Amino acid sequence: MKQIFHLAILLTFPVFATTQDINLLLKTKPPTEASIFASGIISDELNNRDFTISPDENEIFYTIQSAKFLKSTIIYLNKTNGIWSQPSIAPFSGKSRDLEAFFSTDGKTVFFASDRQINDADSINDFDIWKVEKEKSGWGDPINLGTTVNSLKNEFYPSVTRTGNIYFTTEPINGYGEEDIVLCRSVNGKYLEREILDTTINTAGDEFNAFVNAEETYIIFTSYKGRTDEQGGGDLYISKKTNSKWSTAVNIKAVNSPFLDYCPFVTSDNKTLFFASNRNTIAQKKSATYEDLIEMLKSFGNSSDDIYWIDLEKAIGK
Repeated sequence: MKQIFHLAILLTFPVFATTQDINLLLKTKPPTEASIFASGIISDELNNRDFTISPDENEIFYTIQSAKFLKSTIIYLNKTNGIWSQPSIAPFSGKSRDLEAFFSTDGKTVFFASDRQINDADSINDFDIWKVEKEKSGWGDPINLGTTVNSLKNEFYPSVTRTGNIYFTTEPINGYGEEDIVLCRSVNGKYLEREILDTTINTAGDEFNAFVNAEETYIIFTSYKGRTDEQGGGDLYISKKTNSKWSTAVNIKAVNSPFLDYCPFVTSDNKTLFFASNRNTIAQKKSATYEDLIEMLKSFGNSSDDIYWIDLEKAIGK
């Protein structure tokens, strides 16, 4: 029943044609039900995920991926004099597999994951956390965050707080599951050794793609095969911090589906939750002609990743 209800909402949500419609979307209140964001612009037939927008709402990054993760590229849009650019490949992306951009709270640094080589002697094809800093002429050259944050295994999905603490996904040797969420605190501009978040967050399953707000008062992440109330494909959970401790994570039932729901991001005003999902919203639609079928398969909701958005308070029942 839940699937049918969501299907009705998504199929009646308007399709947008140009990047300027993003202005209209961002000026409206976020929907009270999880809905496709910027259909026909950002959400289409491709795998679109990892949406993030700068604190001043003038820059957007998201990732387009090919099937089987053979290609992964960060896409960039920027707004000048109120006009959004067309999507383009981010100036620091396009050669290696790059994904999961995240703005610092001042908007002057972007963190992301990449499997690019650190130098010519780097023969390990793993993913590390990198950063680029804003310069007068645009975004600078990527800088690897170093061996305190990065390891010989994969690191993904950086989320950075106002104090510079960085949360990310990795495969720790002494972790709880195959993938866990960890924290490196920032003290005087240097990262301290990793801390694996405890069992209020991590389980024997996989926990990944954590968003932590600037004030570090809540964390939203995906859990897969680690909790009894999951719907099957990987669900979004939220935990809140009280007296410096994370509460037991709670399933965000208002946004989750039997498909994979992941890549959470919340705007700097803590009002709008964005996330990615590969849910299928076209399975029950009928095609009268071959042309109808092709058009439907080239739309969002075809089991490729799409970007969704929802009012955060409505999502978490605040």
